[in-house]
Amino acid sequence: MIESPEQRGESPIPEHGSGGGARRRGGGVSRLLIWYGELTTQRRLSLRGVAFILVPMAWLVGFLILPSAALVAVGFAERGAYGEIRWSFTLENFRRLLGFGLFDWSADYLWILGRSVWVALVTTVFAVVVSYPLAFFIASRPPRRRYLWLALVVIPFCTNMVIRTYAWMLLFSQHMPFARLAHLLGLIRAETSLYPSVWAVYVGMVSSFLPFATLPLYTSVERLDWSIVEAAEDLYASKRRIFFQAILPQTFPGLTVAVILTFIPAMGVFVVPDMLGGAKTMLVGNLIQQQFGASRDWPFGAAVSLALMVLTLAGLFWLRRRGEGAEWV
Repeated sequence: MIESPEQRGESPIPEHGSGGGARRRGGGVSRLLIWYGELTTQRRLSLRGVAFILVPMAWLVGFLILPSAALVAVGFAERGAYGEIRWSFTLENFRRLLGFGLFDWSADYLWILGRSVWVALVTTVFAVVVSYPLAFFIASRPPRRRYLWLALVVIPFCTNMVIRTYAWMLLFSQHMPFARLAHLLGLIRAETSLYPSVWAVYVGMVSSFLPFATLPLYTSVERLDWSIVEAAEDLYASKRRIFFQAILPQTFPGLTVAVILTFIPAMGVFVVPDMLGGAKTMLVGNLIQQQFGASRDWPFGAAVSLALMVLTLAGLFWLRRRGEGAEWV
């Protein structure tokens, strides 16, 4: 007599797990799963997950970890007589960066690092100050015109930084209205260009990084909850308290992104200071470019690059701690 599956205590229907069943292959059981409408197995899902993880991991290893490791290795090497790299561990590059030379101590490189931080900080402040009202202006336009204003902000960023800097050199030349106006105000002599100068570097830097500050701030301003602002106005709050307690906390995420996207590239830029500042405004980006270029001193250039990375990470850490403990009053 043949027993039915019910009499043997077995279920006539295969057990389902996560919407799937079971199938027998080669004496083993492979559980079927339904994953977003697709019939698959746990092994295939695992292989697919590993593939998704390996691609970004390979990207990070190839373009971040390995170059950083090579930079660290070269930074602790030394330069040969003809510019070659000698793989002998030394701290001479970092001692030289701190000002300890062959004959005496000099603060030239420390001044360059400090000047780079200062220029990046001033650039970030001015970019944010200009971007805040610009973001509110764009957000207040009709929806059809907002994209036009955003395009006007982004279009200059689509051109090469060298071309934009050449445009500023043309505008600041001695025969243009800006130079003539500065001469009438007594700021410069006759037949003199407005560059190379420090303020020309600031103008070029702010114009170059303005889209980095405007777009994140516009995103936060567009999502602003105006009912909180109206409630503050109903409670007779001053304009200062409305801004610091009703507007700034809501736009702080966009402000943080704007500061990061502006400060970090401004720390290492060398095209704008080199073309608009000349030898008067040498930043850490120009120093690195010289070491990897004409000087052929790759170990010292790597040491300066590592110092720039440390300063950037320190600034990000400070900004994060500042953002976590901020209280707007």
